[in-house]
Amino acid sequence: MEPYWELTFDADGDADTAQRDRLLAGVARERVTDLLVLAHGWNNDQDMATDLYRRFFAPCQNLAGTGVRLGYVGVIWPAIRFPDEPIPDFEPSAAATAGAGAGPLLDEPTRRLLAATFPGRDAELERIGALLAESSGVASRLYEYGRHVRDLVSVHENSPARRFADDIWSGEPAMLTDDAVEVCELFAAAMEGTGQQELFGSLRKRLWNGAHELLRQASYYAMKRRAGTVGQLGLGPTVGLLVREVPALRVHLIGHSFGARLVSYALRGMPESVRGVKSTTLLQGAFSHYAFSDRLPHDPRRGGALHGVQRRIDGPLVSCYSRHDDALGKIYPLASKIAGDSSTFLGLWERWGAIGYDGIRAVDGAKRVKLGRAIPAKGCVSVDAASVVRRGGPPSGAHSDICHEELARVVFAAGRIALA
Repeated sequence: MEPYWELTFDADGDADTAQRDRLLAGVARERVTDLLVLAHGWNNDQDMATDLYRRFFAPCQNLAGTGVRLGYVGVIWPAIRFPDEPIPDFEPSAAATAGAGAGPLLDEPTRRLLAATFPGRDAELERIGALLAESSGVASRLYEYGRHVRDLVSVHENSPARRFADDIWSGEPAMLTDDAVEVCELFAAAMEGTGQQELFGSLRKRLWNGAHELLRQASYYAMKRRAGTVGQLGLGPTVGLLVREVPALRVHLIGHSFGARLVSYALRGMPESVRGVKSTTLLQGAFSHYAFSDRLPHDPRRGGALHGVQRRIDGPLVSCYSRHDDALGKIYPLASKIAGDSSTFLGLWERWGAIGYDGIRAVDGAKRVKLGRAIPAKGCVSVDAASVVRRGGPPSGAHSDICHEELARVVFAAGRIALA
């Protein structure tokens, strides 16, 4: 994985300028022809991100043909992954797993991660932890818990981050506005569907397991919002600088989970004149399957927040998806649903589905292909990757099972990178 550079962004999308300058100088010095830029999804630290990049990029050098000089970029941005979520082929540290699987408790590794991710919210976290530990059968405790979780992930009304939370103009999801007890009941039922908890546990235990899942999903909602901010305000302008400094450079954007959302919003944040991005590949993207739609099926007067950005790519926009992804197939629709919509939950997965579960939807001319088949040279393409993206335990299923040569080959095919 050489030459390799890292690009670090803070929660507001501001780049580490020293890293950015090293990248700009290094790409020219190393005479890179094709730059692979990969953004992680939910993740806890730089070591974990670097390990992901090493494993995903491992096959690439042997795949590259004559005349191809690859360069690699790992995007580092502040996200969070709860320690109880396993990653295939990755051995977490003992500290990261301490307390994982202990039920509806705010274990110390998770509390530290949340404190680092949401600075200045120690009071909310202390009370959230106490309420989880108590797991009271009194409804008022659940309502109090829900209020603290919502306060934890809130942003100021005038914060720029509010502009980057919504892919289909639906407003805040119901989990942040609806009756807290009902929300916890829904999450408890969804967790049973992933095998994360016992089907016939006590009602009180089930409710507080659902409450723990509310904390996870509310935190991930904040990361989803942050991914849009970092992409549009951070990575997009940086790609513009790269292409301006090295005009012949061919850039290939790749993102996993919320990182897929990040690189998609980077397209919106690039100067419109930029034509150096030759492909964008989304791996188990954790955002709406209607994000690129010109006309939303449920509101034809409007399009998705990213409609048309695929035309900024001098090549295809490819979404790899898998039906084995429980995080996106079973939990994401519930976490995304807005208040008052589909009260019977008919059509829930159609309206609130994720692009990494069933691909790109409602885009004219979009194609759907099986993994290993030819990738069209332009437009939106959905690739069914379920044949390899299939491993992983509860609650996320195969969501993080992305380090496969077959997926690296998708990146090469999408970007028309010559093969050996």
